[in-house]
Amino acid sequence: MSRYLLDTELLLWWLAGDPRLPAWGVAMLQEPGAEVYVSQGSLWELAEKQAAGWLEIDLAALPAEVNRLNMRWLPVENHHLLALATLPAEPQGFDPFDRLLVAQARQEPLILVSGDPAMKRYGATVFPLIT
Repeated sequence: MSRYLLDTELLLWWLAGDPRLPAWGVAMLQEPGAEVYVSQGSLWELAEKQAAGWLEIDLAALPAEVNRLNMRWLPVENHHLLALATLPAEPQGFDPFDRLLVAQARQEPLILVSGDPAMKRYGATVFPLIT
C-alpha cells in the first residue's frame, strides 16, 4: 500500500482539474489501497495566501471536498513541528509551508508528491508529479 502526501499546489491542481497534473499521476494516486493525505498545513497556507489577496478559493468548502475525494487530513502534530528543527536551515527562498510538508512526510513516513524537486534535499521521499 502506498501512502502519499500532496503538496499544496498539486492539491489545487487536482481540485481544479488542471492539465498540468497528468492523468497517469491521478491514476497512481487513485490506485486501490493508495492513501492520499492533505496536510492541515496546506489549509493554513491557502488561508494565508487568500488573506494576502494571492488566491481566491472557497476555503470553507475545502475540508468537505478533500473528504469527498477520499483523501485524508493529516493534522499538524508536535512531532512534525519538532522535526522542523532537524531540517537544514535555509537562508532564504524556501517556503516554510514546504518545510512543514517535508517534516510531516519524513515523520509519518509518506511519499511527498510535489512539483518542486528542491524538497528532496531535505531527505524526504519526493515523487515529482508534474509535466
